[in-house]
Amino acid sequence: MCFGVNLGRGAFAFALATWVLLAWPIDQALAAYPERIIKFVVPFAPGGGTDVIARALAQEMEKDLGQSVIIENKPGAGTIIGTQSVATSEPGGYTLLMGTFANAVNPSLYAKLPYDPHKDFAPVALLARSYNIVVVNAKSQVHSIPELIAAAKADPEKLSYGTYGTGTSAHLAGELFKSLAKVNLTTVPYKGASPAITDLLGGQIQVMFTTVASAASLIEAGQLRALAVTSAERSPAFPDLPTVAEAGVQGYAAESWYGLFAPASTPPEIIDRLNRSAAKAVQSETFKQLSVSEGLVLVASAPDVLGRYFLEQEARWRQVIREAGIKVE
Repeated sequence: MCFGVNLGRGAFAFALATWVLLAWPIDQALAAYPERIIKFVVPFAPGGGTDVIARALAQEMEKDLGQSVIIENKPGAGTIIGTQSVATSEPGGYTLLMGTFANAVNPSLYAKLPYDPHKDFAPVALLARSYNIVVVNAKSQVHSIPELIAAAKADPEKLSYGTYGTGTSAHLAGELFKSLAKVNLTTVPYKGASPAITDLLGGQIQVMFTTVASAASLIEAGQLRALAVTSAERSPAFPDLPTVAEAGVQGYAAESWYGLFAPASTPPEIIDRLNRSAAKAVQSETFKQLSVSEGLVLVASAPDVLGRYFLEQEARWRQVIREAGIKVE
C-alpha cells in the first residue's frame, strides 16, 4: 500500500516536471515577444487615411515594443487581398491587419470571401472611430440638412451625390441618408475622393458625404459648405456643426473606424501585449493631432470591445446594403 502511494507521488512529480519543461519554451517565447520585426498590413494604397493612421500607429508602437514595426500596403479587391494575407499568416503576433469599415461591409457586398471574417481573426484593439461631413458647393442654395431634404423632395431627379467606390463610407452614408430621410439622390460613383470633389466644386454633382481629410481645407477656404457630421455625436473639431440626426434625420449615424486584428489562434498574452501598446500609442500627441486632421474619435478599446463593435457594424450595414440592393460583381 505504501509502495503504491510513493509510486503515485513519483508519477505526479514526473508529470509536473515534464509539463514545466514543455511549457518553458512557450513561456520564454511570450516573455521575449517581440523578437523580430512586426508587420502591419494595410489593405489600401499608400497615402490614404488608413495608411496615414497605420504609419502613425507603427511609429508609436515600435517605441513601446522595442522592435521595428513596418507597413506593407496590399491594396486590391476592396481590401480582400490584404485581409486574406493576414488570415493565412502565422499567428505569432508578427503580422497584423489594419481593419476598417470595409471589413465589416464586405461580407454583405460579396457573395463569397476567401476567409471567414469571424473565425480567421482575433481582435486586438478598436483604435478610433471617424465620421464623414455632408458638404455642398459654397455657391449652393442649400444651407442645412432640412433644406437638402426639401430640395430633394421638390425635384427627385435633380440632386446627385458623389461616392468614391461601391460600399465605401461615402456611398453607404448617402444610402442610409436616402433611406431614413425618404428622399432620392442619384448616386454618382468615382474612382476616388479627389475627382468627386472636383465635380462637386464644378457643379456636376450637388452633395457629398465625404471624409474630413478630403474636405476640411476646402471648407476652411470657403469653397465647400459643411451642413452636418455623420457621427452620432458632435465633433470637437467642428463643434458648431450639427449631426445629421440633430438636423432632423432621426436614427442617423454613419461611422468609419480603424481597428487592429491578428490572425486567429494568436496567444492571448501576445494579444494583450499588443493591446496595451496600441492603447499607449493612441494616447500620444501624434494621435491627438490626427484626431483633428482625420476626424478621429480616439478609443483604444479592449479586444472584446472591438469584437462586439465589429458585429454591430456588420449587422447595421447589412441591412442598408440589402435594402438598397447594392452588390459587387
